[in-house]
Amino acid sequence: MKISQLLKKDTLSISFEVFPPKTNSNFESVESAVEEIAKLSPAFMSVTYGAGGGTSEYTLKIANRIKKELGVPSLAHLTCVSSTKETVRKRIEDIKNAGIENIMALRGDIPEGNTLSDYHHAIELVRDIKEFDPSFCIGGACYPEIHPESQNQKEDIKYLKEKVDAGCDFLTTQMFFDNNLLYNFLYKIREAGITVPIIPGIMPITNANQLERAIKLSGSFIPQRFKSLVDKFGTDPAAMMQAGIAYATDQIIDLFANGITNVHVYSMNKPEVARKINENLSDIIGK
Repeated sequence: MKISQLLKKDTLSISFEVFPPKTNSNFESVESAVEEIAKLSPAFMSVTYGAGGGTSEYTLKIANRIKKELGVPSLAHLTCVSSTKETVRKRIEDIKNAGIENIMALRGDIPEGNTLSDYHHAIELVRDIKEFDPSFCIGGACYPEIHPESQNQKEDIKYLKEKVDAGCDFLTTQMFFDNNLLYNFLYKIREAGITVPIIPGIMPITNANQLERAIKLSGSFIPQRFKSLVDKFGTDPAAMMQAGIAYATDQIIDLFANGITNVHVYSMNKPEVARKINENLSDIIGK
């Protein structure tokens, strides 16, 4: 099923992101985590894509299994950075042949020491996917705070509008820890004429080191109340996990209460985290 069709349903739901293994030796453990998360019957599951296409084979394999064997709609990530047009077209063709209808079109991070090839921005990938097969449901990324490479938010939203006009059917946000940032962002992009569904992306922070990495990767604003949480519980793994899950759950409940119908959870391949969030929301989402 296409994600765009799922998003038309007036029901509350959550979806989960998983990532593929870097090597075949880790495939079994990742596959086990994916199976456990799929048992939660999420609205869909997305599978990320390694820098430079390093995990492209595993991405497709896992996305295919999620859909055909585990019975959950899947969304395959595809990045174009450092890739040629020929390589990308072959990967789009492979996704099509696997029967996967949904692609998350991303530029991707530029690997250290590599240079850009045929692609410079995600909008070029969106156009190529649409040209190859207009029936694909295409997702794109957006940044409630600001894209790290943008001069300002106004410029950022301008380029986002161009990407949506090129063919994005929905957008998923980068992680954020203050819901007010998202609400302000939604107001601004709607004013700019961006009308596609927006799926908030929530990252449950379950250990203090994870927070440091998240800030480094995304530059996300960390509210004082979350800093206090980490300061208080960061040295106790069990307590930090419980507190981090509670914080993420609270974010999701607030989003649902303010009109959001689907939230995407960055699971980090942790079934226990996905399961607990699902349990915390069981009566809210009816599962």
